[in-house]
Amino acid sequence: MPAASSDAVKPPIDLAAHGIEQRVQQMVLEGLGPTSAGQGSRVEVQFGALDSRLRLTPCNQVQLYMPPGSGLWGRIRIGLRCTQGEKAWNVFLPVTVKVMASALVASASLPAGHTLTDADVARAEVDLAADASPAVQGLDGAVGRVLSRALVPGQSLRQVHLKARQWFAVGDMVTVVAAGPGYRAVSQGEAMTPGVEGQVARVRMDGGRTLIGTPVADRQMELPL
Repeated sequence: MPAASSDAVKPPIDLAAHGIEQRVQQMVLEGLGPTSAGQGSRVEVQFGALDSRLRLTPCNQVQLYMPPGSGLWGRIRIGLRCTQGEKAWNVFLPVTVKVMASALVASASLPAGHTLTDADVARAEVDLAADASPAVQGLDGAVGRVLSRALVPGQSLRQVHLKARQWFAVGDMVTVVAAGPGYRAVSQGEAMTPGVEGQVARVRMDGGRTLIGTPVADRQMELPL
């Protein structure tokens, strides 16, 4: 049987020769910045492989770029563009960016509708970038909250797993806070809509004026600046 051709397994481009992995690492770290991933976090960059069926001409200069609308964590693609070579080409390198940090995970199997206690969660290192929903990193964001879906042991607790809190009901007297640089105004009005976390609410003030804001705490609403 004839030996298989080396061309069949030869990668379409030598990433190491162009320093691409090191350049991608630098691009990701600079793009995330020192605080965007959060304190105490560490970033891991894992590289996929280009399609081995690609046949790319030799290139003296490979430019790296981010496709429009791309983020810098999770499963992403990095554009590789030949700018100096026999023939121009453009390919995409699959990359997985993990942002590892301490966050809460389920310590046992927890059913939907369960009200969380501190015994239901534990702290572990999780990949913040593994889900679009933010990870819950503090007990104050978990204890007393009701699960909207079931969790398995060790599963990262995310905001999407928690039912939205209702801070006030229609007819409740609500404290309305407007604050900015150098000032803070506090007044009260009657809720015209339920004050549900993550949704806008309407409060009618004395004189009939209606204010629209964000419910933030028990019978409290903040006005957007």
